[in-house]
Amino acid sequence: MSEERDDVVRPSDLGGEGPPIEEKPYKIVFEANKCFGAGRCAEAADNWEMDLSTGMARPRSYYVGEDELEANVEAAELCPAKKGDGVIHVVDRRTDEEIAPDPHGDGTLSVDW
Repeated sequence: MSEERDDVVRPSDLGGEGPPIEEKPYKIVFEANKCFGAGRCAEAADNWEMDLSTGMARPRSYYVGEDELEANVEAAELCPAKKGDGVIHVVDRRTDEEIAPDPHGDGTLSVDW
């Protein structure tokens, strides 16, 4: 018998429902409170922009398709925040697994809230 742990954050529980999974199978989970505005994400992916009023990054969309996956994975992997673990998390909505940066190597969501 399997029990769900109360302390496990499932990516599908965060944010709104979003567009149909078939259209946008990947979700961005962004720890904005830990972003310090290095801007590497905005250099890597069109989905990321620097907000000049705050000096921090922000995604244009929290849901992305296959055509945007590679650039958003690169943005997540380049993020230097949290001592290189990054604050941009790309999650496969179909499996609820973190694709990038996945510092634990097991697909669990690596947020520090």
